[in-house]
Amino acid sequence: MFFRLLLAVCMAASVALAQPERRIAMTIDDLPMAQSGAEACEPQNLMPATKRLLAHFAEAQAPLTAFVITSQCPDLTVEQKLAALELWRKAGVELGNHTHSHKSLSRTPIAEYEQDILKADALLQEWTGEPVRFFRWPMLHAGATPEDKQRLEAFLADHHFREAPVTFDNSDWMFANLYAHARRTGDADLEKRVRDAYVPYMESVLAFFEQSSNDLFGREIPQILLMHSNMLNADAAGDLLAMLRKRGYRFISLDEALEDPAYREPNSYVAANGISWLHRWHVTRGGKIEWEPDVPKWVQEAFEAMSKK
Repeated sequence: MFFRLLLAVCMAASVALAQPERRIAMTIDDLPMAQSGAEACEPQNLMPATKRLLAHFAEAQAPLTAFVITSQCPDLTVEQKLAALELWRKAGVELGNHTHSHKSLSRTPIAEYEQDILKADALLQEWTGEPVRFFRWPMLHAGATPEDKQRLEAFLADHHFREAPVTFDNSDWMFANLYAHARRTGDADLEKRVRDAYVPYMESVLAFFEQSSNDLFGREIPQILLMHSNMLNADAAGDLLAMLRKRGYRFISLDEALEDPAYREPNSYVAANGISWLHRWHVTRGGKIEWEPDVPKWVQEAFEAMSKK
């Protein structure tokens, strides 16, 4: 009996040792609130939703970096916007620059784009009294031409911004828009269906990028997840974080993730679209992109039908 128990313990230990170390940095874009209709920006809705969203991360003890669009929720007064952002800061969240107007670099002259970054930087420093370290490109559009890409990289370095790449890219925004539509129209069945489908979709995408990391580096690098500040995540982020824990992830800061040598991998990807850095590194090495799983067909169709109304 003793030897059976010893064998079982040894086998369990060997399985544990064989498990890859999984780490993930959580990042949220489009603060104060997005993809949830204008009513979500009203203080009586925005403040409780922000508190719910942050509570999920506090419970999971997950460090968080969040990126602010300084013109977002335009009907808020400065005082109201500051109150919303102060919730994030009091929760220990570092705020980053996501530009003032959320313009695409692929459709905006580079000089105008640079000024949009500087405008956001000035406002964030005025609002928080702190320097802003991180920058993330709206829609992950990092340059449609080599000239724009290289000029922006130099501009960000000159202004002491650290770029915030993304490996675990996804379409949470599509689920969020559909979720908000269901809530707005009182469609409880659609609301539940969207929420029930959300985390399984995210898990399928994560599994894809885990394999992509193994294919590129022979190991699982620290993932950087992009999600958005929206009503869906205010309600469902706890389920998402639980899924990550179940897959063996330890939550780390964006700084810690970026210390991994993979994030110094050359990236020569130039295109009008925005994609995962795992795809960009693959292309830089001469590979062909294999795309991550799509959203469920019914989500895509429902989103398109909603958008036409």
